[in-house]
Amino acid sequence: MQRVIILGSTGSIGTQALDVIRSHSARFEVVGLSAGRNRDLLDEQAAEFQVENTALGEAEAEQLVRDVDADVVLNGITGSVGLGPTLAALEAGRTLALANKESLIVGGDLVKSIAAPGQIVPVDSEHSAIAQALRAGTAQEVRRLVLTASGGPFRGRGRDQLRDVTPSEALAHPTWDMGLVVTTNSATLVNKGLEVIEAHLLFDVEYDRIDVVVHPQSLVHSMVEFIDGSTIAQASPPDMRLPISLGLDWPNRVGAVGEPIDWTTPHTWTFEPLDEVAFPAVALAKQVGRAGGTYPAVFNAANEQAVAAFHAGRIPFLAIVETVQRVVEAHEQDGPLTRESLAAAELHARSAADTLIAARI
Repeated sequence: MQRVIILGSTGSIGTQALDVIRSHSARFEVVGLSAGRNRDLLDEQAAEFQVENTALGEAEAEQLVRDVDADVVLNGITGSVGLGPTLAALEAGRTLALANKESLIVGGDLVKSIAAPGQIVPVDSEHSAIAQALRAGTAQEVRRLVLTASGGPFRGRGRDQLRDVTPSEALAHPTWDMGLVVTTNSATLVNKGLEVIEAHLLFDVEYDRIDVVVHPQSLVHSMVEFIDGSTIAQASPPDMRLPISLGLDWPNRVGAVGEPIDWTTPHTWTFEPLDEVAFPAVALAKQVGRAGGTYPAVFNAANEQAVAAFHAGRIPFLAIVETVQRVVEAHEQDGPLTRESLAAAELHARSAADTLIAARI
């Protein structure tokens, strides 16, 4: 039986993880739960799953991970505040089922220096798909990774058509039900840029061998191309319970967590190149990833400030990535990568983004 701590248990990833565990109680035991603010739901979950160890907020979550004996920590916290719990899980020797991509992206080499081989199991559907496909060959046989993107609510629109889009339009994702920040990041393609950095860090593949292709049906979650011309794709209906279940007991599959594709009905799948003029975030993310150090932290922090400003009506949609780019271009790496240097870089990036945002009003 896998003993599991779920961080961010009241959010989308956390509640779906509990769905999986609820249906497989003989296979998983919840030994710890944490939430950001929703104490009432956290208490309800703790009562249902008979969990004595709970935490509210990231500092308590980090201590929970250090104190509670567990096999797997599922980090479903949103944002770079998940870095501390990620480091705690790795330092404690737990398997880290990682849905909190920001902690790996921001932590970069700091996280990788602590992680043992195979200790981090990706929960993002794209990276779970790649991890599954990579089992078809050796690392030396991989030619490139191909991340699929739904294209978000603005797929097919040119840059001029994005100037006046509204926050409600940006949140109207055609496939996934996600929170405000992640859904907006999907609309700007910042989320896909972050996933490119995550793929590089998880799988040690160079940025020029990581591509993004738009696949609006969201059934092929990503692909691995091998040196002999073969491409292995992982396909399933869009349901996060599948990659979550793999994260909880990798590499073993958990039965009956989702419905398979119905192959008795007709399907049409399309794949389109990414319009990097309308959506420059992926190219910017690759630039940031190559720079390394605190640059990814700056990219992420500036984006969080710009997304909040967009939803507050302070800047237009296109200004989100424009703001991030200007903050990144003005940033200078200073000293070694530590938790302290990351925190300082994030703080400076947020301040710089706020200054740019205020100047537009």
